[in-house]
Amino acid sequence: MSLLATLTSGLRRERELSWELRADPDTGLTSRVEPVLRPGPVTTPHRHMLRRIVAMVREDLDAAMLRDPAAYSRLEMFLSSAGLHAIWGYRLAHILWGNIATRGLSRLWSQFVRALTGVEIHPGATIGRRFFIDHGMGVVIGETTVIGDDVMIYHGVTLGGRSLSRTKRHPTLGNRVTIGAGAKVLGPITLGDDVQVGANSVVVKDVPTGFVAIGIPAVVRPAIDGVSPEEMLEFEPAIWI
Repeated sequence: MSLLATLTSGLRRERELSWELRADPDTGLTSRVEPVLRPGPVTTPHRHMLRRIVAMVREDLDAAMLRDPAAYSRLEMFLSSAGLHAIWGYRLAHILWGNIATRGLSRLWSQFVRALTGVEIHPGATIGRRFFIDHGMGVVIGETTVIGDDVMIYHGVTLGGRSLSRTKRHPTLGNRVTIGAGAKVLGPITLGDDVQVGANSVVVKDVPTGFVAIGIPAVVRPAIDGVSPEEMLEFEPAIWI
């Protein structure tokens, strides 16, 4: 009975698919042409995108809780952190910037976010995961800036350019970089992984991986063997100024 039911259901499905026989005009031979099936549900991609957005928000909140000692709950940070609001606003602007037709809208949206948060991030910048801006006010990030993962910057930081040419004119930051309040990182320079930049420093040259840059212009100091980037902050208090 099960075999008969299987054959019957197969024949019924074949009738539902409405196979079509077509004859070749040159040879007269006929062949069966399979129909194009109806498209599947369109809700799955939207559901997948929603999951990604929720995961991104949670990841950013976790990064903020880890780096901000004044944060007491994720709900508090979600509602009150200007730095998080700025980065979330940027991510939407960056998506719009990817389409030439919506670039104007992208710029308008980024200016609206700037007015709300005091943080100006050009939608053309490329920013990695778990980026956090503490306090937020007065931060400027230029169009061709590239930022890696797990980067933290404080208020008043400028990632700016030194050229009027339409080229790569803003800095590239590696992973786990920390930039102190008021620091200026200018030009198409590269800050390697785990670099620390002191508050109010002006950096105009490359900084190797694991080094510390402090002063005007910034003096690059080598990392200390056996000391993590986080512990390095205790050796270089100018980071916190």
